[in-house]
Amino acid sequence: MKSKQNINVALIGNPNTGKTSVFNQLTGLNQQVGNYPGITVEKKIGFCKLPNNIKANILDLPGTYSLNASSIDENVVIELLLNRNDKLFPDVALLITDVENLKRNLLLFTQIKDLEIPTILVINMADRMKYKGISLDIPLLEEKLKTKIALVSSRKGLGIEELKNLIVQYKSISTAPCLNASSIDPVYFENLRKTFPNQLLYKLWLVITQDVNFLNLDRNEIRGSFTKSHADLKRLQQKETIKRYQFINDVLKEGQQIDTANAKDFRSKLDRVLTHKFWGYVIFFLILSVIFQSIFDWSKIPMDAIDSAFANLSALASEKLPSGVLTNLIAQGIIPGIGGILIFIPQIAFLFMFISILEESGYMSRVVFLMDKIMRRFGLSGKSVVPLISGTACAIPAIMATRNIENWKERLITILVTPFTTCSARLPVYAIIIALVIPDQYVLGIINLQGLTLMLLYLIGFGSAIFSAYLLNKVLKIKGKTYFVIEMPNYKLPLFKNVFINVIEKTKAFVFGAGKIILAISIVLWFLASNGPGEEFNNAENLIKEKHAKEAISHIQLDNEVASQKLENSYIGLMGKSIEPVISPLGYDWKIGIAVISSFAAREVFVGTLATIYSVGDTDNESTIKNKMQAEINPITGKKVFNFASGVSLLLFYAFAMQCASTLAITKKETNSWKWPLAQLIFMSSLAYVVALLAYQVIK
Repeated sequence: MKSKQNINVALIGNPNTGKTSVFNQLTGLNQQVGNYPGITVEKKIGFCKLPNNIKANILDLPGTYSLNASSIDENVVIELLLNRNDKLFPDVALLITDVENLKRNLLLFTQIKDLEIPTILVINMADRMKYKGISLDIPLLEEKLKTKIALVSSRKGLGIEELKNLIVQYKSISTAPCLNASSIDPVYFENLRKTFPNQLLYKLWLVITQDVNFLNLDRNEIRGSFTKSHADLKRLQQKETIKRYQFINDVLKEGQQIDTANAKDFRSKLDRVLTHKFWGYVIFFLILSVIFQSIFDWSKIPMDAIDSAFANLSALASEKLPSGVLTNLIAQGIIPGIGGILIFIPQIAFLFMFISILEESGYMSRVVFLMDKIMRRFGLSGKSVVPLISGTACAIPAIMATRNIENWKERLITILVTPFTTCSARLPVYAIIIALVIPDQYVLGIINLQGLTLMLLYLIGFGSAIFSAYLLNKVLKIKGKTYFVIEMPNYKLPLFKNVFINVIEKTKAFVFGAGKIILAISIVLWFLASNGPGEEFNNAENLIKEKHAKEAISHIQLDNEVASQKLENSYIGLMGKSIEPVISPLGYDWKIGIAVISSFAAREVFVGTLATIYSVGDTDNESTIKNKMQAEINPITGKKVFNFASGVSLLLFYAFAMQCASTLAITKKETNSWKWPLAQLIFMSSLAYVVALLAYQVIK
């Protein structure tokens, strides 16, 4: 009879071992992303169908080098493995290793074995064994390590079915430890065993040495009975690590052979070029140039198609649906608002695609290493580059990523400056403004001015983050010093499946996350723009007719003037007019002002807001949002609202402004204080206003 049980499978491993690739091979798109309870470290859970109709919950845990945790995300791994009451506690653990770094990877494996959890050793990148001149004696390794071994290539999908069969048979895997780690201090550990006879010895040791939480153990009781100085604990941890590596060396001496003479490795040669103190930066700059040129060039056709489709859909809704408030809401509020964000899916997807390719290929680690040399001059380390680069997708997970930075001063500075990095939410604003005010021309026949402008905005954001970090490093009187260590993964061709899944997941999160906000704001804006107090709004048609009583005007002109009159005297129009004195020195009219204020909920709402306002204020539903913005005229000056001066002012405003409530919320959570997010908001908003003001006044 076939089983219908569900088993929990935890994927554990060092960073850069291909753990996420194995996760994607097992689960495909059948994944969920969330946060662990009480903290903001991301967790990924996938679902996999195994042989014999068994279903598995696959948990992708944060990367860790050992169970001697030095960061919050590493604590997540330890707490799960020690808490058998957790609903995600694994029935079986998959320890993912890299065939080229078995010695280092096996340290974590021997620690997990001491917790008596059935553990399968998954040796990834097995397709590179011949290329690297590596051969393994699998039966001997299984005997010595007391486990089952799966040789897989997550890139090519090799060995995945064999791995699934091993998972099904997890109950037959030995849970005995590989070695007796307690021999580092026999008397101490024997007393510990006698005092707590019903607990695993290694579990007790981790409670003593780590800052982790449990439901069934009194940490203070254990530490009180077996207290040791910090220096003594560190000494014992070092002895434990040495003993484990002695065991691993003995095992690999018999079970692994490396014929370096037959290895065909060009990694070192490539590293010498890509991390060169001059050419490394030149190559990185050229790669960025290609990325931003491509974002504009490749996305033009699908963006125009989406823009036209929503304009036609809005016109169709007005024409086919019965006239009334609901139809106006759909045609002038919901459709333009959502269309105003969906138009940017191609550009956002391309951005995520390029970032995924750089990460998959192993090049992103070289960028982090390269930038560490610069970061140190500004009081940070290379570890801060990871959040800053992650910020190109979204500042929220980027700020979460600072939990890897042990030094509080470096972590705080990184949290505060990360929002300067241009995130994907700014991309819709940049894209529409650049398309309006920067000519679609080429320099030297190959460099697109619009793509060049976009790259400059990204560089301005990153430069602002670095300069702000320098200032904060001088101002904040917090002592501390850390050292930067990063592993250089092997170069490899990006795996299409991983890139595809990453692009789909990130784009989907962006669209649905922003879509909820935009839909709600679009409805509110439509209501405020479609209603108003006083005669100027409610009697607009008669007032316009009286104005043109002595002249004949067409129905189209009458409708347009009535719509314009109503919009200016609606609730949103009056709100916009009230803030116009503050924003007009920046070159903005009241419509842009409303869009700027509403975009505080999320930067990308800026375009959706304008799309809704212009749709309510215009009887031509077939015109695209881009065309409406391009045709907008300032009634006072008679010039286009979106001209070069106002466009540059807007671009610079959004380059510096803190226009994201979610980022403020996560800053508060990570710093456990409102002081830092409020300081962040005031400083960035003031800087944005001043820079935008200077830019407009100089250019106009």
